[in-house]
Amino acid sequence: MHHNREEAIKKIQELTEGIDFCMLTTMDGGVLRSRPMSTQDADFDGDLWFFTSEDTHKVDEVAKDNRVAVAYSKPGDSTYLSVSGKGSILKDRAKMEELWSPVLKAWFPDGLDDPKLCLLKVEVEQAEYWEGSSSTLVQLFGMVKAIATGQEADYGENRKMIL
Repeated sequence: MHHNREEAIKKIQELTEGIDFCMLTTMDGGVLRSRPMSTQDADFDGDLWFFTSEDTHKVDEVAKDNRVAVAYSKPGDSTYLSVSGKGSILKDRAKMEELWSPVLKAWFPDGLDDPKLCLLKVEVEQAEYWEGSSSTLVQLFGMVKAIATGQEADYGENRKMIL
């Protein structure tokens, strides 16, 4: 388990590099709800940022229970990351300007002038990742070999991190 905050932050930044969409999970009256979200391009410092609209269910859900989880995957690289933390809704204009990208107009046609535009900030508390040690074909061969020999397959690296 990684206990060093800087080391964990660096690893999460490395694992999420190049992944645009993730699955954000919130609590909805005791039921877990997940939806795809686009992580905003910012150097990871312990916080994840998402643009959203203040009239969405996720905003209400975070207001009632701020525990959230975010899952990332790069199946081609056999890399998976799950983070959990506390969500909060912010109307920080300076932060929105810093994170804004023209591609976001597809979801928010009025851009930064949208009065309902807000940020969902996730303060990451813990993370766990699985990183494949080799290509899918080599992993498949390893599983077949493990079945044939009765030994456990090598699935690569799996670590938990506390920020």
